[in-house]
Amino acid sequence: MVVSKRFKSLLALVMLPKMFDWSGIKQELAIWRRENRRLTVWWRDDDTVTHRPELDQLIDLKTKSGVALHIAVIPKHADQSLVAICRTEHNLVPLVHGWAHDNHASDGQKKAEFGFDRATLAADAERGIDRMGRLFGSDFLPCFVPPWNRILPDLLPALPDMGYTCVSKFTPRQQRLAAPGLVSINTHVDPINWRAGGGLLAPDSLADVILSLLRDRRLGRSDSTEPLGLLTHHLVHDAAIWTFTETFLKTMLDAGAMPVNLLELKDDLP
Repeated sequence: MVVSKRFKSLLALVMLPKMFDWSGIKQELAIWRRENRRLTVWWRDDDTVTHRPELDQLIDLKTKSGVALHIAVIPKHADQSLVAICRTEHNLVPLVHGWAHDNHASDGQKKAEFGFDRATLAADAERGIDRMGRLFGSDFLPCFVPPWNRILPDLLPALPDMGYTCVSKFTPRQQRLAAPGLVSINTHVDPINWRAGGGLLAPDSLADVILSLLRDRRLGRSDSTEPLGLLTHHLVHDAAIWTFTETFLKTMLDAGAMPVNLLELKDDLP
């Protein structure tokens, strides 16, 4: 029997609440409340270039949740329809997603646009922030988000001179400053099973990741002052991923987590 993609998506939407067990996470968050610990959260979504229906769905969730949406925009390909929606939407914050989202890795290497030395490495990073300035004026955060979350360490010290104030990758930061004048604010929770070609990660594994992130912060094994970052990719979401995203944000906020808009904190980034 052939099962349609639409049926699979609806099935995933129905099944997620039964499959994903939030109880351990809620218990951990209850400890945070009892101990009066402060948890901040932020939301980054990658690979935006234009105003599409999927972006509208993302914006609707932003509005419903009350959590600011930071969209990593690919500067080379961004168009005026995206600029227009950003001008009208509150809590929609553009970030700089590299330059063209081109993969410069050799065969056998992990994908990266800024992960390897090449002649135009620094020039492309500067080109990205320059075009974002022309598109959005002062209404974007000069935060460098390297495609595939990979960046050559030697490039980091050069970013502040280009106008960047922060850099955002994936996994907990080792220190607040990635380089002098450059704050590191990473993401930590990515619900997509990239290795399997998409779809939601196994719920048990994903729940364990979130629980470990929270416990590590509470026990001093990672930086609890770094906002806990949710990473999404709206162009490849299925129903289960949309549902997880909404439930994750609601669960964090219901437990007392405080959402942050990094553009509003641009002069004192956490």
